[in-house]
Amino acid sequence: MEHTLLPRHGGMDMGMASNVSCTAEMIWNWNTIDSCFLAESWHVTTKAMFAVSCIGVALLGVSLEFLRRVSKDYEESLQRQFQRHAIAQLDDPLVCGAPPSVMTFRASPIQQVIRAILHVAQFGTAYITMLIAMYYNGYMIISIFIGAFLGKLFFDWGQYRVVLGQTQGPKQATVQVQEEATKCCG
Repeated sequence: MEHTLLPRHGGMDMGMASNVSCTAEMIWNWNTIDSCFLAESWHVTTKAMFAVSCIGVALLGVSLEFLRRVSKDYEESLQRQFQRHAIAQLDDPLVCGAPPSVMTFRASPIQQVIRAILHVAQFGTAYITMLIAMYYNGYMIISIFIGAFLGKLFFDWGQYRVVLGQTQGPKQATVQVQEEATKCCG
């Protein structure tokens, strides 16, 4: 299915008056010049514009992994903060003699707002990436893959915790993998 979009005079035409229409195909394609993505204003008129578009889409993938990392680090920061608070409670002589119990903490309203902002930023970035992929342009999809690769490479180093102890017998160790599976669309 091919859609032909005509640029509006108020749109971004890079200073060129043009009556050339752009195409937005929803089947696999390798179109470069006169292709459109997401809006009429994203009308690619030169090879340089297309190259910049591909780089921008790759950076979108990198930014998604960056947002995931920031969100994960923030969650871990909250967890450490709650652990410090729980340990401080254990130092209290009134709590010290009590039987083991579970302490539950909730994020403060500000912390919850920050969590929600990070979530919507991830969700929005992933959703826009998915919409770009739906144009089935081979170059854009390759750019998305490159961005995901670079984002994972730079922002998501695997961290593995090895717990040494006698939990499974003498001189054995258990390995806890603290990796999250890649999630689609945020």
